[in-house]
Amino acid sequence: MIHSGIMKIHRGKVPFPIIIITIGVLVFFAVLYAERLSFLSSKSIFKLKPCPRKNTKPKPTGEKKVDEEIVNETWIDDRFEFDSEECNIANGKWVFNQSIKPLYTDITCPYIDRQFSCVKNGRTDFDYQHWEWQPEDCTLPSFNAVLALKKLQGKRLLFVGDSLQRNQWESFVCLVEWIIPEKQKSMKRGIVHSVFKAKEYNATVEFYWAPYLVESNTDINIIGDTKKRIIKVDAIKERAKNWTGVDILVFNTYVWWMSGATIKSLWGSFGNGYNGYEEFDTPVAYKLALKTWANWVDSTINPNKTKVFFTTMSPTHTRSQDWGNMKDEKCFNETKPVKKKKHWGTGSDKRIMSVVAKVVKKMKVPVTFINITQISEYRIDGHSNVYTETGGKLLTEEERTNPQNADCIHWCLPGVPDTWNQILLAML
Repeated sequence: MIHSGIMKIHRGKVPFPIIIITIGVLVFFAVLYAERLSFLSSKSIFKLKPCPRKNTKPKPTGEKKVDEEIVNETWIDDRFEFDSEECNIANGKWVFNQSIKPLYTDITCPYIDRQFSCVKNGRTDFDYQHWEWQPEDCTLPSFNAVLALKKLQGKRLLFVGDSLQRNQWESFVCLVEWIIPEKQKSMKRGIVHSVFKAKEYNATVEFYWAPYLVESNTDINIIGDTKKRIIKVDAIKERAKNWTGVDILVFNTYVWWMSGATIKSLWGSFGNGYNGYEEFDTPVAYKLALKTWANWVDSTINPNKTKVFFTTMSPTHTRSQDWGNMKDEKCFNETKPVKKKKHWGTGSDKRIMSVVAKVVKKMKVPVTFINITQISEYRIDGHSNVYTETGGKLLTEEERTNPQNADCIHWCLPGVPDTWNQILLAML
């Protein structure tokens, strides 16, 4: 008989070997878990890095404060390099820089119309030549004549449009011609088509006069009475046949449309004279004409061979009340830009800008805007003003004292159109 005490189980006590084994297992798993956390941390799996802005530099880690300050000087401007798809070129400001010197003058460049030759015509203030446009988001590269000619080597660049487009064309020619030897360049002027040739580069910079882009009864033989002007809103082929075989096309059309609230528009031939035209509100007529232009571009231009640009409207500054001058003096004697942010005057019709945007958006061929409107709105100081001609004659000293004689549509050269071409070159 076995003693009952031998079979008695002691429930409150755990054998010592089992305790040792249990503690060992727990320690093992604790160490393993700690190592795993350390591994994850070392691999930075849970670390989030912020995306750096373009062209920014990390803050210096040096111990010397002086060194930090020196390094900081190089990365304080965190604007990125110009990219037409990322940079809002219209968002910025004009900065005065006395050290800026134009690449040409209206005396050194022989191709400037008297209409734009302000200094030669007697303008004595030169500050308007020393303002540079600085976008807030990016840096706009300076115009480089050598680079421009290399980009144009073996190519044709054609500006098509009105007298503001001629303003821009002459600016571009003057920006590049000064580095070309005299025997290596030529200019052929025409009433409609003008060609500057850089022989060494086998390149041309051309201008074609087409103020409405479409045809009219006034674009060749100009009719002074705007009420007698008729726009052939569905016809463009007669003009456009001269725009083919070009590598870079730059179009514009605006100021000629601003002659009144309505435009006489015609379909078909001018054979019946004034018969058959209809009067449309200006934005409606403009839209009809621009659709004709867009259809021609889409049906004719090969985007693999030709780049197409459209220069937005150049603002007119004929109402001084727009910038706070209540004397009704137009842009007369203005010597500084408007400082008000996003200033927009009555000389830039947003209805027209909207038409352009909507028509271009539906086109098959890509069209790049050279957005000059907002940046030029500020520049009430940059116009030809009274240092110009009218009827083929320079204004007399007496005529220059009359503010109403000021040309507040066209621009002095050198001047604001140089910045337009600075943007164009950056986009090429």
